[in-house]
Amino acid sequence: MHVVVNAAMSADGKLSSRRREQLAVSGPDDFDRVDELRAESDAVMVGVGTILADDPSLTVKDADRREARVERGDSENPARVVADSRIRTPPDAKVLDGSAETYLLVSQAAPTDFVEEMEDAGAYVVAAGEDRVDVTTALAKLEGDGIDRLMVEGGGELIFSLFEAGLVDELSVFVGPKVIGGRDAPTLVDGDGFVEEFPELELTDVERIDGGVLLTWDV
Repeated sequence: MHVVVNAAMSADGKLSSRRREQLAVSGPDDFDRVDELRAESDAVMVGVGTILADDPSLTVKDADRREARVERGDSENPARVVADSRIRTPPDAKVLDGSAETYLLVSQAAPTDFVEEMEDAGAYVVAAGEDRVDVTTALAKLEGDGIDRLMVEGGGELIFSLFEAGLVDELSVFVGPKVIGGRDAPTLVDGDGFVEEFPELELTDVERIDGGVLLTWDV
């Protein structure tokens, strides 16, 4: 599986404000780029914090791109994947609207009634890990279902867990012309953080768009 982490952050490295509300960091050109990335992916993944803060649909917006997916034998939209160790996905979330297949990654400690509720809402529930989602095991199960290219859109806790497990192949970050600040505001990579054996990145491209800059690295 090829895992691409894609995100937009402020000039000071924040994904949103301390209120964890959705902010427009990038502009129309970057939105279009992200839509193209989604269209090229087999699945799009986020953490449950992103679901609670933004309630995204994670679908392809451009009709021509959806049509192109169908013409090559894929579904209109990539599958949607939510990592939910804390069992917080609401049953009325947009990712459960039936526009695409949705995988909900939970730990083995997830209550049976929650699993049943999510399955009734249309999700494929994947249990991996005892108390929190084991991303290595979970992604291996997704790969077994034919997901070869996974796009990860955040948030910082999920991105850290993927870097920690050595699962990230590519990182693309739009850095926008905005300063957000706040010691409690989420950053691109949160979690416990690294104190040694830091992931090494190789810069492969730099592009100016939407008043900011798009940086792309191989991991």
